[in-house]
Amino acid sequence: MEILKTSIDAVDENIVGKAIDVLANGGVILYPTDTVYGLGANIFDDNAVKRVFEIKQRSLLKPLSILVSDVNAIDLVAKVSLNQREVINNYLPGPYTFILEKSMLVPRVVTSGSSFVGVRVPDNEIACRLASIFPITTTSANLSDKEVLSNPDEILEQLDCDVDLVIDVGPVKSRRPSIIIDYIDRDNPKIVRR
Repeated sequence: MEILKTSIDAVDENIVGKAIDVLANGGVILYPTDTVYGLGANIFDDNAVKRVFEIKQRSLLKPLSILVSDVNAIDLVAKVSLNQREVINNYLPGPYTFILEKSMLVPRVVTSGSSFVGVRVPDNEIACRLASIFPITTTSANLSDKEVLSNPDEILEQLDCDVDLVIDVGPVKSRRPSIIIDYIDRDNPKIVRR
């Protein structure tokens, strides 16, 4: 496991490049977002995505969300109407996950076979840059149903496993994952997790 320390406020191109290489080669990373630390894998690598489920001890029946680099990239992973796009553009980038109808590109393993997918564009340049080549998984870096921690050392101790690379910006300010908005009904977005 490689631990790379940096600042939450700065994008170190070398660190981002190394992390993208790890993701491109089937690795799993621990990375900061605008809410909590996340576990990332290339969504197109089924084995890497399955490792995220294993690391979290998460049921394969509980889908993972996807992080994309910017609001325009949402079209790669979800079907979005003009009305939805207007609403989404008011919230993203930010601490929100929108549940949308998934595109055909999204592998079944990510969504647990569902036709819907959670999509994030965090207000964190490091996280968004990690998804600049391909979308990555985004799920809080904790064991399922256990406390969400804010310090990478504590997170790694709780997970009790090796991820391939850690981008360590020190403790993040939040211990709350993103707010989830169910936007499957194109006329009626609903908050399902605050």
